[in-house]
Amino acid sequence: MEAFTAGLISLDDALSTMLDRVTPVAETETLPLTAATGRITAAAVISPIDVPPFANSAMDGYAVRLADLAMERPLAIAGKAFAGSPFSGDWPAGSCIRIMTGAPVPPGAEAVVMQEETELTEDKVRFLSGANAGQNIRLAGEDIARGASVLAAGIRLGAAELPLLASLGVADVTVKRRLRVAVFSTGDELQPVGKPLAAGQIYDTNRFAVRLMLEKLGCEVIDLGIVRDNQPALRAAFIEADSRADVVISSGGVSVGEADYTKAMLEELGKVGFWKLAIKPGKPFAFGRLQNSWFCGLPGNPVSAVLTFYQLVQPLLAKLSGLTAPALPPRQRVKSASSLKKTPGRLDFQRGRLTRNAQGELEVSSTGPQGSHVFSSFSQANCFIVLERERGNVQAGEWVEVEPFNSLLEG
Repeated sequence: MEAFTAGLISLDDALSTMLDRVTPVAETETLPLTAATGRITAAAVISPIDVPPFANSAMDGYAVRLADLAMERPLAIAGKAFAGSPFSGDWPAGSCIRIMTGAPVPPGAEAVVMQEETELTEDKVRFLSGANAGQNIRLAGEDIARGASVLAAGIRLGAAELPLLASLGVADVTVKRRLRVAVFSTGDELQPVGKPLAAGQIYDTNRFAVRLMLEKLGCEVIDLGIVRDNQPALRAAFIEADSRADVVISSGGVSVGEADYTKAMLEELGKVGFWKLAIKPGKPFAFGRLQNSWFCGLPGNPVSAVLTFYQLVQPLLAKLSGLTAPALPPRQRVKSASSLKKTPGRLDFQRGRLTRNAQGELEVSSTGPQGSHVFSSFSQANCFIVLERERGNVQAGEWVEVEPFNSLLEG
């Protein structure tokens, strides 16, 4: 086994090598909120107002002065306050103000007594309990103070963040520019999706899958199509991609076959950071630097290509885009409901289905055959079963680590 795994670097070392070398893009743009979905904040967003902007009632009830309430007798109603229509006028001593939730608290009010703790007489209100100063009053700036940072730099803007900014009256937000990613596939056997297959041909699944994932990550995709297995065509593709993109991603051509030219081309036009990984599937993954861009060479097998994109390229793109949140979900330990085949030597990512059993406990099951060509395993899975590098076969009932899919692989 050592002969077959010698020279392979671990996933953690590979990821550290990639992330230590790259820095986020510096260019920014300012967009209206309606055009900023999925974009990454380039700077902290500061609140221009207090939230709430004025002291208001947290309940339907009666605004009171504590001295009037201490008299322990019914109080006359001096007026009403509604959301959007505050009380105005004189507020005589010995009276209260009828107030609704969200209405501005009248000047001088020290508490709001909820209506359930009162009784109406013919023309006055009897209070069934006392009150403390500030009771049921939301203070100005209690949620967000003017000048406070409401979103840090490096946050992806979505359905939780954009309405928050809208509630503050923030109309535009400064974000990092989109990453430009060039993608192409290599191989004489590849045929574009939608065209009939000739003898010995297969469909170009990888470029299709990579493009979908890049679009989901908010990247600007430069699709250079299929590049045939000859060095002049591959050299031209590399040069064009490097001139247009921040990151260049190829699929295929990084193995050890006679027609696998990608690694040789990377060595000619740039510099190889590493080539072989101690993971399964996905051993032939290349990372390096071209003149203007970073390069990631994905394996040719579809499952290997998607796995290495998910585990390595996704975190790389996250850092380059300025995202500060972890790109991958945390792993957790659960029991395996299936027996799993595993040969020691490489970290193994098997596709699994994480569910709850009859006892309400989380457990994971295999999706079936785990070959690097069996792409249907992804459509049936919702997690990776991550088996340690030196671990062997797993019996049903043993503890294993699982990594739930994030939104990149969810439906």
